[in-house]
Parts: sequence; structure tokens; C-alpha cells
Amino acid sequence: MHTSLSTHQADTDLTSGESALGANTQYLTFFMSGEEYGVDILCVQEIRGWENATPLPNSPPHIRGVINLRGTIVPIIDLRRCFGLAAIEYTPVTVVIVLKIKTSSGNRVVGIVVDAVSDVYSLAQSDMRPVPDLGTGVDTQFIHALVTVNGRMVILLDIDELVFFGDLPDIGGLRAKIEVE
Repeated sequence: MHTSLSTHQADTDLTSGESALGANTQYLTFFMSGEEYGVDILCVQEIRGWENATPLPNSPPHIRGVINLRGTIVPIIDLRRCFGLAAIEYTPVTVVIVLKIKTSSGNRVVGIVVDAVSDVYSLAQSDMRPVPDLGTGVDTQFIHALVTVNGRMVILLDIDELVFFGDLPDIGGLRAKIEVE
């Protein structure tokens, strides 16, 4: 499955004088449990339809297994499990976003399973809002920023911070805590 996506401009005002073309970063957005998330499009290697992954013994529950992508063994991570969301049956719109992430030992390729791909948005840094302080015990270092696009809040992820092969944060209740702030 190869997906073609249109590019949209955020619906916020650019009051800082930034050029609408020069200072923007593009984000691929996707849905999980009705919420929209985004990753820097420069990290995206490709978008594929769901295919069964080969399970690995003794792997954490969020690791669905591995796939062979043109000779490269790619671990597949179920972001629903990472985020503490209820499991769903994979459907024809379930996709794997193959990402290139930076680690201390170099670049790695990893796939994340998401409910559906949404769009590509071109966002200015001035449109992005920092994550509010949610108190101790709430890890938000993997969230790059929050932005409103077409009246919806989009959580922009820092995929290099998020995708570890060890513990991944449980952000199941994060949305509710952000809305309270």
C-alpha cells in the first residue's frame, strides 16, 4: 500500500512574520482511538498496509514482531499498546508507518502500527505549543508539541524519544490531563 497525501496549512495565524513556505515543517498525522498524532515527515521512510509480523520469543507486548523489508529486518511496534489504548482488530485501513529513528548507536528502521493515516500538515514553529506541566510521574519528553489543526488538537511526537526497545511510556490518560490544564 503506497499512500498519497495532500498538504494542508494549520488554521492558526502566523503572527511572527515567518514565511508560510520557508519556516514550516511537515508532519505526517495518523489516528489512534480517535485522537490525531503526528511525526516529522523526514523520519517517514514509507507507509505500508498491515501484514502479519513474525513474533519474537520473550519480546515485550508492544513488539508485534518483525518483518523483512527488502532485506532489512524491521521491528514492528504497536503504538496502541505503548499508549495504554484498548487493542483492536487490524483492518484494511490499519497501517504500518516505517520510520528511520536516530539512536546513540546510529540510525535504525522501525515500524509503528497505527489505526489509520490522516494527512500531511505543514506547520510553523509559532503554531506549536509546549506540553503543559502535568506534574510528577507524567512523562511527556516524547511529545514535541501540541498544535491545533482544523479545530482539532494534534499531538506531535518526537519519535526519536518515543521509540525505544525497552520501556515505552503509557500515555493512555495524557489527553484527559492535557484538557484539564
